[in-house]
Amino acid sequence: MLLSATPPPGPRPAQQARLYEEAARHRGLTPPRTHPLASITWLGPAASNPALAYRVSGDPVHLAESRRWIEAAVRLPHWGKAHMPDHDLDAGWLLHHLSMAYRWIGDDLPDGVRALLRYKLLLQARRMYEFAVASEGRWWSSSYWQNHNWICYAGLATAGYVLGKEAWTERAKDNLGTVLDLMPDDGSHAEGVVYWRYGVPFLAIHLDLLQEAEGVDWWGRGGFLTNTFRYRLHQLAPGFAFNVDHGDCHDRRSGHSAGLYYRLAAQYGIPQAQWLGDLASGELLWQEAAESGVRPGILPEAYLEYLWYDPSVAGARPTETRAFFPDLGLLAARTGWDDDASLVSFKASPGGGHKAWETSAKHRAELGWESLNQGHHHPDSGSFVLVSQGAFLAVDEGYSNRKRAAHHNLLLVDGQGYADEDRYHVYKDIPYERQARQRDVLAGPDCGWAHATAEIAAMYDPALGVRRLDRTLVFTPSGRLVLLDLAEADTEREWSFLLQTDRPTEPGPDGGRLIRSGAASALVWRFAPQDAAVVSEATEVEANPTSSTPELRLTRTLHTLRATTTRSTDALFLTAIVPGAAPASAEQVVCAQGQGVTFGEETVLLSPVARRIRTATVSADAAAVLLGAEGSAPYVVAATRLELDGRVLLEVPEPYTGKVG
Repeated sequence: MLLSATPPPGPRPAQQARLYEEAARHRGLTPPRTHPLASITWLGPAASNPALAYRVSGDPVHLAESRRWIEAAVRLPHWGKAHMPDHDLDAGWLLHHLSMAYRWIGDDLPDGVRALLRYKLLLQARRMYEFAVASEGRWWSSSYWQNHNWICYAGLATAGYVLGKEAWTERAKDNLGTVLDLMPDDGSHAEGVVYWRYGVPFLAIHLDLLQEAEGVDWWGRGGFLTNTFRYRLHQLAPGFAFNVDHGDCHDRRSGHSAGLYYRLAAQYGIPQAQWLGDLASGELLWQEAAESGVRPGILPEAYLEYLWYDPSVAGARPTETRAFFPDLGLLAARTGWDDDASLVSFKASPGGGHKAWETSAKHRAELGWESLNQGHHHPDSGSFVLVSQGAFLAVDEGYSNRKRAAHHNLLLVDGQGYADEDRYHVYKDIPYERQARQRDVLAGPDCGWAHATAEIAAMYDPALGVRRLDRTLVFTPSGRLVLLDLAEADTEREWSFLLQTDRPTEPGPDGGRLIRSGAASALVWRFAPQDAAVVSEATEVEANPTSSTPELRLTRTLHTLRATTTRSTDALFLTAIVPGAAPASAEQVVCAQGQGVTFGEETVLLSPVARRIRTATVSADAAAVLLGAEGSAPYVVAATRLELDGRVLLEVPEPYTGKVG
């Protein structure tokens, strides 16, 4: 598709209009005569989109426009200025886009321009190749789970195929195979949604080039590409415009890649990807372009939308409301997809996810390589994001350079977050054993409930003597949230529960707290501990999201609700969050064993450690019993026995999770 500029057969009027519009977008700009301090990645698509538009239409105006930007890029002595000139993202982007322009319109350029472009591509690709060889085992050359690796090697591969340099394409191909083998089969990505949409399109670009140039079809190699749309889908906020901002996310708008959606839809027959591609390149396009903090952003992908759109794929609106991605320990659950629906996203895993953590440890031990770059990963295992009524209620900090657990909806021990935090590479050089994980997951597609327990004790400084810190999260069918935090330590500690919001919480009814965000709201009930000291405070977060623009600073103010216990060797926090403006009641259930919260028609009973639940009507050996409206079947987690109102409904030798009856 890419090399031949040949899309799948069939009409594509919307994609063609997008291409022509993007080809003309920079006509009023004067190309830079010297290298700006900021990133020049955008110069590449400024040349490639009009090049493809000329190839499609034959209009010489597009040829002249592409030539303007080609000439600007090739006269710069280096690609990239502030950070790793010639060896990083600026060079990777320009290698790909200018090689494509050379392929598409090279024969129609004046001889001198064509020769200069070819020379510049040869020079820059050789610089990139030599750096990749020399730095193997360090930085992006062997950082298989990182966007810099994917972009730089895709750029090198594009130049290699266009210019006939087999050494470049073979090295890039070897790396691509390793990446596909090592990425998580569930399609999740620890860098977060923003870097997913920035980096993963280049994996698809490389696969497209490989298939067309060599006849090698690796689209089925590993499970990552096959399943990654589902990961992206379940990190969408209800209404489809915004994204959940786990990992490094400059903002909540920079999440869509219509071109990639179309390619995944065509390759794997995913109707939801086709539908979302149409939405992202249509109704949502210009607002994302205006509000996105990521450059070059969504608009320059017009060439991919045109070449990757397959009109034969029918689109379908998403309906699945529950998903769990085991590698990243990511649970996502929602009440629906409409604007006012509720969503929770809850994660816990080792740095980079389980597969990256395990494999990079082997690389370190066997090769002496540092292959897992953790710059965009956060100390956020056990944290969650809550969205409802079109607004973010319990929030993530999005992007920071000095990453801290205190920026997330987490717990502190004696005021301390994770060990070795407060830095950019927050997981670098920490012990292999320092891993978080999820257990007891309930996320069936039809059950309505969602449940998981995050084990995060290992993430704290061993000197604190934390033996247990388990957070259980339950999302009810109506979108209510129950949190149970169980903590134990060798000596007495202060335990702090943190809830981050976009504006300060307010006193609510019955001693609760009220979260407001625009017209949206939620009530927070703290059932235990009763004697916690509660304060509301501002938390400032600062970040520079791109090393290629060192003067850029993003600042954000979180509003932190902090509840801190008196000193003790153990602590228990029981919390409920109920979205919605209508009056709602939540009450603690009297339990002889276990803990519980009832909302009337929905009741949550928990015992994640002892697994013994005893109330006036329930006797269960289970981590959780989840009761819905009268007449509906109960759900259990890790249960061997359930007796309800004197009737034994379940008795099995091995723990069972799911619907009873």
